[in-house]
Amino acid sequence: MLSFFRRIINSKVGVVVTLAGLIVIALMFGLTDITGLTGGGGATGLGESLATVGGTKIGANDIRSRAQRELEGYRQQNPTLDMAQFVAGGGVDGTLNRMIDTIALERFGHKQGMFVSDRLVDGRIASIPSLQGPDGKFSQDAYDRALKQAHQTDAALRADMKQGMIAQLLVTPLQADTPQVPRALALTYAGLLLEKRHAQIAAIPAGALATGPAPTDAELAAYYKTNAARYSVPERRTIRYATVSGKALTTPVTVSDAEIAAAYQAQIAGFRAVQRRTVVRVIVGDAASANALAAKIKAGTPIDQAARAAGLEPATMTALEKSAIAAQTSPAFADAVFAAAKGSVVGPVKGTLGYVVGRVESIDDRGEIPLAQAKAQLTEQLTTQKKNDQLRKIHDALDDAISNRATFDQLVSQQKLTPQVSPPVLASGVDPAHPDAKVPPAAKAIVDAGFASQPGDTPQLVPVDADSFAIVATAKVFPSAPPPLAEIRDAVARDFTMERAAKAARAVAKKVMDAANTGTPLAQAVAAAGVKLPPVQPLDKTRAEITANPAGVPAPLAMLFSMAPHTAKIVAVPNNAGWFVLWLDRIDKGDARGRPDIVAATQADIGKATGGEYIQQFVKAVRGTVGVKTDAIALAKLKAALTGQETTDQP
Repeated sequence: MLSFFRRIINSKVGVVVTLAGLIVIALMFGLTDITGLTGGGGATGLGESLATVGGTKIGANDIRSRAQRELEGYRQQNPTLDMAQFVAGGGVDGTLNRMIDTIALERFGHKQGMFVSDRLVDGRIASIPSLQGPDGKFSQDAYDRALKQAHQTDAALRADMKQGMIAQLLVTPLQADTPQVPRALALTYAGLLLEKRHAQIAAIPAGALATGPAPTDAELAAYYKTNAARYSVPERRTIRYATVSGKALTTPVTVSDAEIAAAYQAQIAGFRAVQRRTVVRVIVGDAASANALAAKIKAGTPIDQAARAAGLEPATMTALEKSAIAAQTSPAFADAVFAAAKGSVVGPVKGTLGYVVGRVESIDDRGEIPLAQAKAQLTEQLTTQKKNDQLRKIHDALDDAISNRATFDQLVSQQKLTPQVSPPVLASGVDPAHPDAKVPPAAKAIVDAGFASQPGDTPQLVPVDADSFAIVATAKVFPSAPPPLAEIRDAVARDFTMERAAKAARAVAKKVMDAANTGTPLAQAVAAAGVKLPPVQPLDKTRAEITANPAGVPAPLAMLFSMAPHTAKIVAVPNNAGWFVLWLDRIDKGDARGRPDIVAATQADIGKATGGEYIQQFVKAVRGTVGVKTDAIALAKLKAALTGQETTDQP
């Protein structure tokens, strides 16, 4: 989860490089800051100041709203994401840093005489396909709806776009060409990938240590306060919705005999008598080979096997009428096929490209279907069509009303629908009060729409299934917040005792480490620890093996490749599960001189990293030139507020 954010927020100064190319995404999904399009002239928000960039103050309220929009954008990839996870993953820091970078680049650009005209911004906005009407021209109504959905104003968006364009103009040349990396340098780094380390690892599980007496109420309260974020319930939302279904339409649907007769005539081709055959055929170049192939098939060899043995490829003509078979082979072959019984071998018959040999796999002969026999099928078809027409009219009326800024209550009243309100649910659709209840697909579609908007946004029309759709509006957002201690006392007590055991395990691990570092073999140090522990295990890995893991490098392996030979280190096991003690025996250095593929790949990787480094150093220099000051205390207060550590709003 956290690596998901870090890959994004640490990539080349927070994707400043791709600013202009992502303006469309920014507008349509409300992600004005995932692209780094931030700020504007003067103070950029109300509330406590988090940073000052060349005289421009960045307010906490601005970062709060921008962080929320970024979170909504990330939810397009991970719907279960909540604000607490976003903050823990460095999301708010990334939002602030991107804003600082972009404002600094804008100020620097202005000092160099760089400005973006209003006309250029107009062109960028007008070129967004989703903002164009049926006539292919820019639609002001579509633009206004997009701004409202993104919680943006026209002026703020234009300021963001101007900043983004200036930033793009400044940094793009720095990565226009990948820097060339000398082979000698790449050879050194490539050798590191082939380096192998031989070690031993000892596990000191917390479960092997005594947990001590039951914690007191005061101990639990203090522990809970310190670790409140660990127990936070993810963000939940109550969602208002009303379903429109073809099955629930009250207007009766009738189909007349005249309509049935007209539909029958319109589809007469589907009711006429028809004869179809499925045939496997092989085309052979000369008559002698064709006769030999036919004889082999008639003797019992499967046609595909016989054909391939002769170097030929069979083809299957599935459920075709005579005219279609004739078009693919010849009229004479088609006549022979339709005169043969199922399983018969046909040919050789002279075809367009040679001689055709075939086998009749199946016969499908159907007589004409009269109107009386087709009536039930046509009645059902026309009934469904009329219901769909009714649904379409209701959908179009609702869509028009939404365009005219109708509220959820007005929409429901106009169409006489039954409004419903969901319980507070997670982004997955699960109600924490009933976590085992299965979420039906229809409910999930409504929940997805509810988590894609905010209270007060324009209602959305959401397809639920082939026969229904729903009007959806977000009613209330319950930020991620910890529940009362009394509700989860057992879980907190269990974690408290586990942490206490983990501290005891650390003391044992340190004792083992110290003994190993003074010359005691690791296995002997473990045996002398006074606790029954798992046996020591060998650990032999190359650097390439650990860097290739898409899930990231486990902590013990990361530690292994930062140690000196004949030393011991300790590293924690996640979730207070205990500690590892590592002892590094020796290092086998890698030699990439015989691996040109690895050297070439390393050259390319270093070149890309160098381009990113140029950008980072440039932006750092720009920051220094413009002047940047940040308030760490104010930022910490904002993070605490976003994660519900100051107030809670539990239903």
